[in-house]
Amino acid sequence: MRLKDKVAIITGSTKGIGRETAMRFAKEGAKVVICGTNEEAIKSGVEEAKSYGAEALGFKVDVSKRAQVDEMVAGVKSAWGRIDILVNNAGVTADAMLKKMTEEQFDKVININLKGVFNCAQAVTDTMMEQGSGVILNTTSVVGLYGNVGQTNYAAAKWGVIGMTKTWAKELGRKGIRVNAVAPGFIMTPMTEAVPEKILDMMKEKAPLQRLGKPEDIASAFLFLASDEASFITGAVLSVDGGLVLG
Repeated sequence: MRLKDKVAIITGSTKGIGRETAMRFAKEGAKVVICGTNEEAIKSGVEEAKSYGAEALGFKVDVSKRAQVDEMVAGVKSAWGRIDILVNNAGVTADAMLKKMTEEQFDKVININLKGVFNCAQAVTDTMMEQGSGVILNTTSVVGLYGNVGQTNYAAAKWGVIGMTKTWAKELGRKGIRVNAVAPGFIMTPMTEAVPEKILDMMKEKAPLQRLGKPEDIASAFLFLASDEASFITGAVLSVDGGLVLG
C-alpha cells in the first residue's frame, strides 16, 4: 500500500475526479477526508471509503469560506493528529464570453477555484511544517495552460493555481513539503456533462490518444505524486490530457 496510514484531505471529493481520488487513496491505505457541499454525497463517500477498509471522515465545507476550512483542518488534526496530503480539487465553472461575463460569474469561480486553493493550503501548512513533511497537490487544467474560449474566469483561476504551486514549492521545500499540480484535459465528469457533444467529439478527435479522459486517469496521477515514488518531484505541473495540447 503506497499511502499506508497517511492522512489525506481531498476537497471536492463527493463526485468526479475528487471522489475517484479519495477512493484510490483509501484503497492504498490512507485515512481519507471526504469534503464538499452535499451532505448526502459526503456521507456516501465516507461509507464507500470505509468499505475498502479505510478510516474516513466527512466535512461539509465551502472552500471559499476560510472559517469552514479551518474548522475542517482542526477536526482532522484532532481526530488523527496529523495531515500528510492535501489535494485541492474543489472547483466550479461559470462560463461566458468576455463581453457577457458578469461580475458574479467571475467572482464565484475565482473565489472557489483560486482563493479556495489558497485557503486550504495555508490552513494545513503549519501542521505540515511541524511534522517536517507533507504533500500539497493542486488541480489546475489544460485551460489554465492554454486558455479557452468562454472561460476567462476559469483560465485565470487555473493559471493562478500554477503560479501558487511553483511559489509554494520554493517556499516550503526546505520544510519537507512538496507541492505539485495536475493539469487534466477533458475528463468525463459531472462538470463536462454540460459541454455540447460536438465539442467533446472534437476534443476526442484532436487528442492523439483519441479519447476523453476518465476520473481514474487523474486519480492515478495524484496517487503517484502523493506517494514516496515522487519524493524528488516538486514544483511540477503534470499534464494528463491524452496529448490534447500537442494538436
